[in-house]
Amino acid sequence: MGTGDSHHGAVRESRGSRHMKVSIIITPKQAVLDPQGKTVQSALEHMGYTGIQDVRVGKYLELEVADTEDRETVRQQLETAAHQFLSNPVIEDYRIEIH
Repeated sequence: MGTGDSHHGAVRESRGSRHMKVSIIITPKQAVLDPQGKTVQSALEHMGYTGIQDVRVGKYLELEVADTEDRETVRQQLETAAHQFLSNPVIEDYRIEIH
């Protein structure tokens, strides 16, 4: 792909516009066993890190949303997306932060 690629041009243009950053943090529910978190905790303990009580491994998404949208509308849309698509609400919790 060359630098004249139209996809790259669109990315450059969108970064020049006003936007708000949104973070979505998805973690396993406390009641759900997190084997990946236990593995990380064990590895940290073997490396000499002490006092770690629990490790939860999740997903972190960072979005840029056009600042022309109302914050509450953005939050509602992302709540729907997080609940229906980005997370599994049976075993995961999520939190949305608009910056």
